[in-house]
Amino acid sequence: MIVATSIDTVRGLLAQVRCSRQTVGYVPTMGAFHEGHLSLMRRSVAENDFTVVSNFVNSLQFSPDEDFERYPRNLAEDNQLCEQVGVDLVFAPAAEEMFPSPAVISMQLSGLGEVLEGKYRPGHLEGVATIVAKLFAIIGDCRAYFGEKDWQQLCVVRSLAQDLSLPAKVVGCDIVREPDGLALSSRNRYLTPEQRAGATVLNRALRHGVDLIVKNTEATVKSVSEAMSELIVAEAVVETLDYAVVVNSQTLLPPSKLEGDLRLLAAAKVGTARLIDNLGVKL
Repeated sequence: MIVATSIDTVRGLLAQVRCSRQTVGYVPTMGAFHEGHLSLMRRSVAENDFTVVSNFVNSLQFSPDEDFERYPRNLAEDNQLCEQVGVDLVFAPAAEEMFPSPAVISMQLSGLGEVLEGKYRPGHLEGVATIVAKLFAIIGDCRAYFGEKDWQQLCVVRSLAQDLSLPAKVVGCDIVREPDGLALSSRNRYLTPEQRAGATVLNRALRHGVDLIVKNTEATVKSVSEAMSELIVAEAVVETLDYAVVVNSQTLLPPSKLEGDLRLLAAAKVGTARLIDNLGVKL
């Protein structure tokens, strides 16, 4: 496995790969790997001739009051895990390599970027879109694998690739969960044992919402959202609830009634960790 820190090195290596007509799979990450990340890497390895993983903690997607400085970083351990699952190239640039001077260009989002995470984390999705556009430009033609846990991010990245005609086919991958339903996240390591046990309330609330939609013919968008919210705020370890909603899975807007392809999403702060989760249901 090769570990590269410069953009030019990565472009040169991938040019050689493509000259030999090999397909490229790409997994963008911020490190602190868990089984969710590794599942994306394994899928890329299985579906492509050559797999690239980027490991870069992007400051643009953190607001001043968020956890950029203490976000977990362990490059040596991450590289070892990449090698174990068959990754061919790790791109681990320094901040100065990605942004050698203050950025003049940044992404501005409308629609998908204005609701949910866009409302509660101003600038976050713009930061994601800016770094992903830059990474797609570096990596080039590829299949790019993203987890569905960050559903809104996945929708934004798909729109980004389509709107800007970027040479990446965006592939969404199933959420990986603990046996008790908790979605895997790098931020789970911030939780105390008590908070970790209570954090499963997000998944429990979402599953309750799905049950109401499927089994209760009198359920409405409002009643399902309220039922999920009540479950979450009743859990002692939950500090704040940002949202628990039912939306159209593509537009991320509340539907007029419960029909079609729906997504149930929730975000809450448990201790110092802000956790998100979602489930889909089709009617």
